[in-house]
Amino acid sequence: MQGKKLRQEKLFITYQLSNSVPLDNIYRRLNDLLDLNFLYKATAKYYGSVGPKSIDPVVFMKLMIVGYLENLNSDRRIIGVSAMRMDIRYFIGYDIDEELPWHSTLSRTRQLYSQDIFTDLFKQVLKQCVDMGMISGRRQAVDGFFIKANASLDSMVEKEIMAEAETYSRELASNEEDDSTNDNGNGKGIRVEDRDREPIKKVNPKKHFTQVVSGEGATERTGIDISPSPLSIATRNELIDKGLKPKINPSNKTHYNPHDPDAKISVKPGKATALNYLGQVCVDTATHVITHVQVFTAEKHDSQCLAAVLRHVKGNLNENGLALQEIIADTGYSSGDALKALETQKITGYIPNRTQFNYQREGFTYHPEGDYYQCEKGVQLKYNGVYLTGGYWMKDYTVIRKACDGCTLQPDCSAYAEKRTLIRETIDKPYYDRMHVRLQTRKACALKKLRQSTVEPVIGTLVNYNGIKRVNTKGLQAANKCLTMSAVAYNLKKMLKHKPRLIQDNIQTLKKRLKQDIMLWFSRYQLNKQYHLHILSVALF
Repeated sequence: MQGKKLRQEKLFITYQLSNSVPLDNIYRRLNDLLDLNFLYKATAKYYGSVGPKSIDPVVFMKLMIVGYLENLNSDRRIIGVSAMRMDIRYFIGYDIDEELPWHSTLSRTRQLYSQDIFTDLFKQVLKQCVDMGMISGRRQAVDGFFIKANASLDSMVEKEIMAEAETYSRELASNEEDDSTNDNGNGKGIRVEDRDREPIKKVNPKKHFTQVVSGEGATERTGIDISPSPLSIATRNELIDKGLKPKINPSNKTHYNPHDPDAKISVKPGKATALNYLGQVCVDTATHVITHVQVFTAEKHDSQCLAAVLRHVKGNLNENGLALQEIIADTGYSSGDALKALETQKITGYIPNRTQFNYQREGFTYHPEGDYYQCEKGVQLKYNGVYLTGGYWMKDYTVIRKACDGCTLQPDCSAYAEKRTLIRETIDKPYYDRMHVRLQTRKACALKKLRQSTVEPVIGTLVNYNGIKRVNTKGLQAANKCLTMSAVAYNLKKMLKHKPRLIQDNIQTLKKRLKQDIMLWFSRYQLNKQYHLHILSVALF
């Protein structure tokens, strides 16, 4: 007989979420695993003793974790999804008929709490990972990636001329000083209307990013109409030849986004130019647990961030009784300052040197006792001082060109130039040399592959599955909070998947190894026995 379900809502119902959420559900397991009661004391300073009650700090943090576990980078979507999910309601402690907080409450609370609150939560989860035996701490892999900012290139404007602002500030300060010190000979200050003032300077309005790219405004400067029209390429080139200034490509030096000044223009090979932040992730190579995350502005290089990353990750591990010994990174972290930071903190680094580095100059021999280079013909290139070249301090070794006249090796000489023979080396060459020697070992080759299989998959998981592909906040500090919470969600997943090795498993492993050792010893014993019998037989007969 065919059944037919008749739907009629009940006026009264007795319902418990705990009866509908399975024991193996991720949020039920997280609810038993996490203890966030420390947040009440940590966030008490942000609230007063009177007024309406705020959102529960524990509920707020749990909703943040839900957002990154579910790959939701919108506060509105976090509330919408949580309202329909019984397991999430059970996790945050809201019954089926309770109304969830308004989505704007999450945004305001995120702005209210400082970075220290989010860092304390990260360290709390990290400590649980250490207690479960998931982190060795000995070797860490570091890598960086771009995080899309919540800002658009179309909103960028040209920076104002700071020189005019400084001049105005100096004049204003001078006028204020005259008011207080100059009495004009009769004990009274000079009236403002009696002073000699320069005419007000005309300040050009800020230009929009699209105006710079499209060349708008050039008509007023040159009198030439370059608006889009069906002109041939030859005609356009003719207009340019008549004096039209070439358009200026926007950069971080000339433009900024007024809505998020911390977002910087950056580009990755094969990707489009965008406003980004630079995220740094440090991962334990033993179990792929994140030990530190930090966000920098995108115009910085990875090598400029390494010193700060080392200081924080070393502190995180020391708080849990672990010692950092080795760091693995790619070529982007190679610089004199980064290598100095490694040696200062007594950490062994495995960072490939940049392609511009030369361990040995072909055809030249360096003599450290005299600090000079000598070519195959015996000509010495002596130290000529330190110069700032391309943002780096370089040591120059030169010799006059006459010393190389008539040399048969000129066509193949790497130092011979039009005016003089020159060898230029960085002042940090000893650090690069020691790193080069270390990277020639088998261990360095193995660690290179280990880095690629450790930190890069973790970053891919954060970007594609933990809601950090793009931040929904503005400002560097807020971006740090987002990346920290994404790392917390990632480590919580690792904790739930972690299976501690049982004693029986260890016993079976020891038995297997012991059996292999016994078989190896027995085979060697048999070979030695046959060998001795053969020697004895030869001696007797």
